[in-house]
Amino acid sequence: MPSLADGVLSPDVSPNAQVDEFKDEFSKPNPHAPRELSTLQAVGLIATCTTAMLLTTANATAISISLPTIGDDLLIPEYRLQWLISAYSLSSGCLLLFFGRIADLYGRRNVFLLGVLTLGVFGLGCGFANDEITMDILRGFQGLGAAACIPAALGILAHAFPPSRIRSVAFATFAAGAPVGAALGSAIGGVLTQLTEKRWRSTFWFMTGLCALTIIGGVASFDPDGPSLELDRRVDWLGAFLVTAGLVLVVFALSDGTIAPEGWRTGYIIALLVIGVLLLGAYIAWELYLERKQDARSTAWWTPPPLMRVTLWTRARGKLAVTLVLALLEYGSFMSWSYWVQLYYQDYLLLSPVLTMVRMIPMFVTGVVCNVFVAMFVGRVPIAIILSCGTLLTATASLLFALIDPAEPYWAFGFPAAVLSVFGADFVFSSGTLFVAKVCLPHEQSVGGAIFQTMTQLGSAFGLAITTIVYDSQLSKESRKYGVIVNQNGTNAPPAAQLASYKGAMWAGFAIGVLGTVLAALCLRGAGIVGHQKGGDNESAMSGETVRDEEAQRAERVQSEKKS
Repeated sequence: MPSLADGVLSPDVSPNAQVDEFKDEFSKPNPHAPRELSTLQAVGLIATCTTAMLLTTANATAISISLPTIGDDLLIPEYRLQWLISAYSLSSGCLLLFFGRIADLYGRRNVFLLGVLTLGVFGLGCGFANDEITMDILRGFQGLGAAACIPAALGILAHAFPPSRIRSVAFATFAAGAPVGAALGSAIGGVLTQLTEKRWRSTFWFMTGLCALTIIGGVASFDPDGPSLELDRRVDWLGAFLVTAGLVLVVFALSDGTIAPEGWRTGYIIALLVIGVLLLGAYIAWELYLERKQDARSTAWWTPPPLMRVTLWTRARGKLAVTLVLALLEYGSFMSWSYWVQLYYQDYLLLSPVLTMVRMIPMFVTGVVCNVFVAMFVGRVPIAIILSCGTLLTATASLLFALIDPAEPYWAFGFPAAVLSVFGADFVFSSGTLFVAKVCLPHEQSVGGAIFQTMTQLGSAFGLAITTIVYDSQLSKESRKYGVIVNQNGTNAPPAAQLASYKGAMWAGFAIGVLGTVLAALCLRGAGIVGHQKGGDNESAMSGETVRDEEAQRAERVQSEKKS
């Protein structure tokens, strides 16, 4: 069914003819209405989307735990190893909005399948790579697959499951794919790297096999894509360029600032960061301009529909924007904890990849429990309470490592931190994506999911950049106390200086998590319950106000203008 609010009315057709055309359209059966799914079909659809989320996360953590081995095999210096992670994160995080828009316009099923195929094919290539440059390039192309399949999966779930308890279950299960993928990636990466003949190469080949199974699941369980709801299906290529280029430069500067020749004072880091911010500012201004032109029914060739309606951030009286910022802060805290704790175990305690993986297993169990909790209670507990508690618990995991005593057993600090670390990530992702699905219109679902995912990716880069700055500063300061000038890799730092630096990074992660807790408690008060229970009192997130009511009012206004 075409969207009256977003469609472009032809000036060459009489108003009465246009009204009759829309009446005819509305009298037809809605081809976009989700079909009734059997239990088996619903399980297959949810499992396929969740596996895609699992794959995108595992492709980061499995490689993270294998970095020392990859560096030894391919002769990659330690300070450049992070680019095997950053290349993937750059492409997967910076192209989410573009692929989200493409999925909404040209079919979520096709974009999902193409994304998983890309993830698998270039992952297979990584397993055969023999040098650093090839690995970095293939990892970058692999990230394109993640950028394509995740927004499409969110749109598929939102379309397949109308407001009901099963929607809450579907989104909570999908969200569980992130921590489960992180834990599975660490487990698979650790075991295959240490116990197989091909070591880290086996990890890439295993992930490629999972991609093949996901493609089969998508073909079997996803409905064919229907035509877009929008009458004007042009792509905002200028907006896509501005936002992608801006995000790439900002994320690159955040990732590379700590290892540049002169650190954050390096000329190209400052220049790229400034240019990236300016490009993002230009993107926002351009999208606002296009949004005004679309609302004014402009048919000019240079005014396509915006890649992202900027006013989407103001939905639910601005509380959607708060939720998106919370996603950035929470993932900054969670991903920085995950990164530093693995380095602490392997580089400070000198544990093997398998023993490190074993210490991360509680994350897997807690992740599943957290999402069961969300599925059961997101329709009963206000979102402010869920997000405040989640972000505080993740911050507590960082606090435990900031106070850790290496002489104490794992059960004193490591175990409770592993248990608590995933609460915030799970609560924020599942509740946040439900909130996005509620306030976004049918033709915005993949774009809405892409915005949320982009904020988590930016949060990861932001958190790692901030904590790395603290780590490097602390390492240099503490090493000087022992008369040591640390090298670029920090490999000659005294153990006491290393421990103090890990603690400093964890204090920074704790501060980021607490900031998220305060923001959730203060700014989401009155947001109410976001769980979808059809016919329940919580059908609206904000005092009976829904975006679809706003869209209906806009449609009525357009009809009135046409009649006049």
